[in-house]
Amino acid sequence: MKIKPLADRVLIEPAAAEEVTMSGIIIPDSAKEKPLKGKVLAVGHGTKDEEMVLKEGDTVLYGKYAGQEIEVEGVKYLMMRQSDVLAIVG
Repeated sequence: MKIKPLADRVLIEPAAAEEVTMSGIIIPDSAKEKPLKGKVLAVGHGTKDEEMVLKEGDTVLYGKYAGQEIEVEGVKYLMMRQSDVLAIVG
């Protein structure tokens, strides 16, 4: 399935949450810190007021509560506005 974001929205694949173990205790998925980094998979065309700066393949940082989580064919993605992205990495 191909997803094409509209306007100033971007589709992001979040980086895998790092599994932290302390003294042999495995942290369950529900307690893991939400990743704040991801890869841009698709971008919209922008708006008349905001040019699209991000492009497919960019690695970005975003806020902890940014975006809307969506699931397609069992894979979780984030859909957010370009303005919710904090920085491009690398």
